[in-house]
Parts: sequence; structure tokens; C-alpha cells
Amino acid sequence: MKNNLARIFHESPAATTDMAVLPGVLGCRTLRRTAQVRLGTNTLRLPGGTTIFAVSRQQFIKYPGEHDDLANIRTPLMILENECGLVNKPAKIELKLSLSAYLLSFLLLPCILITFFAVPAFAIRLIKVKLVFELKGEFNKPTDVSVSKDGFIYVVDGVNNKIKIFNKKGRFLSSFGRQGSGRSEFKLPLGIDIDNGGRVYIADSGNQRVQILESKGGFIKEIRLPRQNDHPADPTDVVVDNLNNRCYIVDNDNHQVLAYDLFTLKLIKTYGSHGAGKDRFRYPFFAALGKEQNLYVVDVINTRVQVLSSEGLFVAEIGGWGVEKGEFFRPKGVAVDKNDRVYVSDSYVGVIQVFEATGEFYAALGDPNTGKVKKFRTPMGLFMDRENRLYVVETLANKVSVYQLQGVTE
Repeated sequence: MKNNLARIFHESPAATTDMAVLPGVLGCRTLRRTAQVRLGTNTLRLPGGTTIFAVSRQQFIKYPGEHDDLANIRTPLMILENECGLVNKPAKIELKLSLSAYLLSFLLLPCILITFFAVPAFAIRLIKVKLVFELKGEFNKPTDVSVSKDGFIYVVDGVNNKIKIFNKKGRFLSSFGRQGSGRSEFKLPLGIDIDNGGRVYIADSGNQRVQILESKGGFIKEIRLPRQNDHPADPTDVVVDNLNNRCYIVDNDNHQVLAYDLFTLKLIKTYGSHGAGKDRFRYPFFAALGKEQNLYVVDVINTRVQVLSSEGLFVAEIGGWGVEKGEFFRPKGVAVDKNDRVYVSDSYVGVIQVFEATGEFYAALGDPNTGKVKKFRTPMGLFMDRENRLYVVETLANKVSVYQLQGVTE
């Protein structure tokens, strides 16, 4: 399970050779420069000389303000890239900045992000959401959710190797699946989709396949994914395009999306390859289909969502690396509403942002009780139903929540 979680959160060595991030809270004296400040050292040490990690290349501190009085601005955020994983214990460290003679003294608090998301929303449009119900299913690290045309809710309960079914009011009905490599068996499934006929498509990641099942779990057929350069496939999501009679399968480890014909189950085309440019991916994860049959693919390590046409042509890009509005730290889930607005979950920051189909930031989900940006615990898979209800999987909280979208506040 530990290795599976590392893969899900993209903190495995394979996924972090060029980007593993150590977030922390930065407290300092006056700093008169904005934007980015280069570090003048490439090694951080504890008092007494113990090395925490070596920075693999020149890194930056991002300082989101122009004020000299730190009491009047948001707490700035320090972000460093490293190759050794997260620090487990807080430690006081001193760094000398090459830009000036200021000495900064700060406390590293791993896995805490103090950003605009953590303070009252200022100049951030919010879409307020009201909790309708939570699904109770004794989950163990659920990852994704989908809803059938007739309103049944299916949840991928990955570590339990099961698919759990609920009615439209959230009452548990049944489940299917068990660990294994046979028919209707799973090995750490991740993604799910359901076609107009009620057939269920499961990204059976550990078995390098997508299984197509009846609504109650009976086996119909499967799609075995090919190896790429002798590297096994890693299907993390599947998206059904009923109009074009095809499905798209996201192959995380091979940095590509595969389009299959649903009549013949033959591979039509492969979209993308490893890289950071247009039509390239670094560990794509979840995906969703928009109104114009465009495919929205969460490109995790490139910290963006790429929008592709049904033929795999680049259409647009959403997001980018960072912690400000419209930026991502570890994007994971994606859903598209009836207005073609795009909802993206950030599993580290714990927020869900909303974008126009063309990529412009529109809003963040807000808590109607506090008037602030709503925080989630490791939000992953998302789904938007026909009643404009948003389903949110919170993996480490072992829950799935259903929210009704309410009014927008400026």
C-alpha cells in the first residue's frame, strides 16, 4: 500500500527525479525584493551540521508581495526542489541569500502550505458549495467516482480492490471485486467511467488493463495495454466518448493517452510522449470529457491540465506551477460542468479551482459558513452530475462527499 500511495501522490523516485517539492512556512525580517529570490547555497543543514538535503539545481523563494511591513501581507511561502523527499521533523535553519545580505530564519513545517487559500478570500471569486451528503462505505484510500445515467454512484475503493455502489441518495447498495488478476478482479484500481448503456470501465492499474463490466460487476471484456519501450503500462484513468464510440486511457508511467475503438477494442492512436511542451506529458493521471468532446488531461508533474481535441491535437492549457490562484502544486482530479467550466483538485494544497474552458481562472470553491476558500483533505477524483452536483473523493480522509453548487461571490 505504501508504494501505491507514493505512486498516487507522485512522490516515488521515478516521478520526482526532476521535481520533488518541500513546502514550508517562511518567517523573516524585511525583504524588499518581490517575485523570486535565488538561494545562495545548495545545501541545507540542521544545527550541528546534519545535512537535510542538497538542492539539485538553483532554486527559488517565492515572495508574493511588495510590502516592507510583513504584518500587512500574507505569510510568504518557501518552496525548494530536492531529490530526497520530505523532511519529517521541523528544524530551524539559516540561509544566506545571494541577492542581499539578509539572513532569514524560518521554521520548516512539512506538508503545510500557507497561501492565499489559507486566509480570507480577497479578490478571489468563490463558488459556494453546500454539502448534500457523504458516502459511508468503509473506504480504504478511495481514488475516483462516477455516476451512471440512472443515478447510481460508483466509487473506486482502491486498496480494498473493490467498486462500491450507492443509490442517488447516498445509501450503500452493493460492491463487487476482490484482489486478483482474473475477471472482475483488481489490483489497485484507480480510475472509473460509465457509458450511456451502464457499462462500467475500470482502470485496473496493477493489472495493466482496463476492464469493461456490467453494472453489477459481471465481466464483459478487457483492454490490455501494450508495453512502451519494454516498460509496463500504468493505466490510471479511462474516459468514455459515447459520441465517437471510443475510450481514452491514461497511461501514467509511459506519459501518454491511448485512444481505443469501443467496437473492435483496437488501438486507434496514441497521444503524447514524455516532455514539458505541448502534446507532451509528465505523469498524466485523471481525465474528463468536455461539451465539445475535448479531452481534459491532468498533467501532474507539468502542473497543468492539457486540453486535447478528440484527435489528440493541442487546444489549450490550464494552470501552471505555483501556489497562487490559477496555479497548481499537485493537480489530480478534473471534472467539467454543463457550462464547460473545468474543476481541478489539488491534492497537496487541498483546494478545488474552477477555470473557463479556454484556461482562464474563474473561481475557487468556497465555504458558505466562513466565506473562505474551502479546504479538502487530499482531494483526488471529481465528478459532475446532470444536477450540477459535484462529487469529491478525499483519499486520505477515506470519504466521498457530494456538494450542491450555490451562488458565486466576488
